[in-house]
Amino acid sequence: MATGKPVVLLLMTTRPLDLSWASDHVLAIMDCFFGGTEMGNAIADLLFGDSSPSGKLPYTWPRNVGQIPTYYAHTLSHKPYGAKDVSSRYWDLPTSPQYAFGFGLTYSSFSFANLKLSSPKIDLDGDESASVVVTNVGPRTADEVVQLYIHQRYGSASRPVRELKGFERLTLAARESKTVTFKITREERKYWSSAANGWAVEPSEFDVWIGDSSEASLHEFFQVTK
Repeated sequence: MATGKPVVLLLMTTRPLDLSWASDHVLAIMDCFFGGTEMGNAIADLLFGDSSPSGKLPYTWPRNVGQIPTYYAHTLSHKPYGAKDVSSRYWDLPTSPQYAFGFGLTYSSFSFANLKLSSPKIDLDGDESASVVVTNVGPRTADEVVQLYIHQRYGSASRPVRELKGFERLTLAARESKTVTFKITREERKYWSSAANGWAVEPSEFDVWIGDSSEASLHEFFQVTK
């Protein structure tokens, strides 16, 4: 890096590592996992731009071993005693992960807009639809994985702050847009309740996020009634 040459870090691992230094100093990081006998050819295609990266992280990548365990569905925001910075529960680093669940870059950029729900209120057996317009705002054709997350605000048991309930991979040319629609049925809202010792589908308010990772900010909500 002292020579001014671009540096790409290739990782051959199936688990997160401490990348705090590399994340601040290396131009690009590619997690290759263990791709088998054709991994070399695949990496070459990606590095030289013959293919566009489109992978997404299947786990949350912590900033430091002290953050372990980290789960995308639970965000802890408690601050240590006496801390003034309420954005973190640590003294020396943010609470947020290094890379969120579902995160992944490519050689283009995508925007998400016009999140719309089919109805503000449905019954217990009803279906909700959530649609969003995805646009490739970058210079070349690339893939994006659109992700749907939901959160049940209240019920007979405490629910995760957000859960992945749907995803769709799409290929868009430069400046191309597409509307992606997800269905949120009874099955997506069902969960195992230890309080009821069985499957539960409950009236509640539900948050909906759609984006490119578990940190998606585009948000709406709907109500489920008896």
